[in-house]
Amino acid sequence: MGWDPVAYLKYGGERTRPAADLLARVPETDPNVIYDLGCGPGNSTALLSSRWPAAHLTGLDADQTMLARARKNGPRARWSETDIETWEAPQPADLIFSNAVLHWLDHHDRLFPRLIQQLRSGGILAVQMPRNHHAPSHALLRELARSSPWAGQLESILRDEPVASPEAYWRWLSPHCSELEIWETTYLMPLRGQDPILAWIKGSTLRPILAALAPEDALTFEKALAAQLREAYPAEDDGCTLFPFRRLFILATR
Repeated sequence: MGWDPVAYLKYGGERTRPAADLLARVPETDPNVIYDLGCGPGNSTALLSSRWPAAHLTGLDADQTMLARARKNGPRARWSETDIETWEAPQPADLIFSNAVLHWLDHHDRLFPRLIQQLRSGGILAVQMPRNHHAPSHALLRELARSSPWAGQLESILRDEPVASPEAYWRWLSPHCSELEIWETTYLMPLRGQDPILAWIKGSTLRPILAALAPEDALTFEKALAAQLREAYPAEDDGCTLFPFRRLFILATR
């Protein structure tokens, strides 16, 4: 189930903005060792490199295609094909940064405390995850999958609650932190193009669904979902489609 950098970066500015907003809240420090977990095509790694050009910066991702794009177009950094779920820092980190990746992993009650342990004392874990999984864009996808002829093969990859409440992360992280900030932001994004909501989720949430189906079934599923999304997100008078998108931010200092 490979990623498509072109589809992911179709709305590259909108996908990178939360990373920039998270980075802006990281305190003025001079980190030496930085890891970008789930660096993808390197868009978030470029932000880190620009702010701390002298740091030892490593971008980690499990997808070879994304890493190839990062190596070609990303900043000067070390790139590593890595399973983030089992990753351990080779040396204590000053900053672990993760933009829109950790929601793909389960067991956050264990994952997040484990990531804190990869930091040196005073190091920072900075995380951003989408938390809009009950929005029509995602709810309609799951509803269609469960009512489709392929429900049996799709059920195992459907995830209703990949991100917990802010309160849950506070309880999991606060015993391990000297400082902890958690907040949410809803971005109202005016997207353009044909079926823009479908195009957005094809770069992320819809990807495993389509990958699990035969090509002709994937096309049928995509067409049915597109019709439902057009109804749920009608175009505005100027032709754009408004897409409210809620994101959860965590800034934890060990």
